[in-house]
Amino acid sequence: MTPVEFTLAAFAISLGAGLLGSLLGLGGGIVLVPALTLLLHLDIRYAVGASIVAVIATSSGAAAAYVRERMTNLRVAMFLELATTAGAITGAYLAGVLAGRWLYLIFGIVMGYSTLAMMRKRRRTVAPPPPSHLADRLGLHDHYYDEALGSEVAYRVTRPGLGLGLMYLAGTTSGLLGIGSGALKVPAMDLGMRLPIKVSTATSNFMIGVTAAASAGVYLSRGDINPFVAAPVAAGVLVGATAGSRLLGRIQSSSIRTLFVVVLLWVSVEMFLKGLR
Repeated sequence: MTPVEFTLAAFAISLGAGLLGSLLGLGGGIVLVPALTLLLHLDIRYAVGASIVAVIATSSGAAAAYVRERMTNLRVAMFLELATTAGAITGAYLAGVLAGRWLYLIFGIVMGYSTLAMMRKRRRTVAPPPPSHLADRLGLHDHYYDEALGSEVAYRVTRPGLGLGLMYLAGTTSGLLGIGSGALKVPAMDLGMRLPIKVSTATSNFMIGVTAAASAGVYLSRGDINPFVAAPVAAGVLVGATAGSRLLGRIQSSSIRTLFVVVLLWVSVEMFLKGLR
């Protein structure tokens, strides 16, 4: 493959990854790393390095639109970033120690767990979520306008302590695998803290850029970020993320959840099998 063909292929893959990442709050890295390694046969360390840059681009392209539409819960994002940033730095250092095969296996296991968590049907109940004095004191509860429903949706946040612990694990995974950790953040906020799926997605998009930036310096100093790979990847992801941010409000929440599960399942199986081989 010539350099021009590689650049065009990387841009096209990143365009789709950015669109999916923006819609699902994944940052694009969950699609990018498998695509770059499985389709373009790129070394996983360079793929992870490029993905870190792409995650920052995704957040930049989508987060502003979600904040403007009041779909992002900024208080929840700032509270949880305390844990994800610390976890991202931890994961970035661990990535320099583990062999490439183990990165594939860890990637597959993490994605498989996230898939199972999202497939588990949330109990539908008319009762409000369990009260949380910490969430009340921090003012984490909020509301947003859902275009698909045509009405305001109010929600209450619960179990912020559990969310903080899960976010440290998500940040560590982000720094280790370069995926933005949206695959863990969205289920943690959706299932653990009882945020609506659209709010979880929008808030995850806001958070992933900060998490990735915390670990990007470590990857850059280690030489894992190749400008020849990162440039077309970042450009494609930015365009795709900007387009995706305009679609989220118009799509039904059930469709977003189904698409999220399908993407995670495919990625989990592919990466785990590659690690075993």
